[in-house]
Amino acid sequence: MAKSSALPKERGRGQEEERSFRRAVGRAAGGVSTAFDRLIHERLRLGIVSALAVNETLSFNELKQLMHATDGNLSVHARKLEEAGYIACAKSFAGRVPRTQYRLTATGRRALERYLDHMEALIQVTRER
Repeated sequence: MAKSSALPKERGRGQEEERSFRRAVGRAAGGVSTAFDRLIHERLRLGIVSALAVNETLSFNELKQLMHATDGNLSVHARKLEEAGYIACAKSFAGRVPRTQYRLTATGRRALERYLDHMEALIQVTRER
């Protein structure tokens, strides 16, 4: 899982001030890294994980409707989350019609919690400055 800095260096900000800001974010986040989980940070994937966090399961069509996504776009993003172990996919048939159900895994729930903690810490530190 690729991670990159969530805090781009600002123009005019000295290196020591930048390090101080990063330390403050880390303290506010309870020691959470200052790097976002890039997998969740993408808009559609964050939407998928968030929707599954408040629903036990959602079908492919339900997610597609909620996210206003195309079949292909939703499929690609859901697969990335599935490969990371954040969501689980169960395929079945209702008669002759294929049915795909998704659920959030424990790993996905922990990843979402870390992401939300990180975002809350960024907001808190930014408002304090």
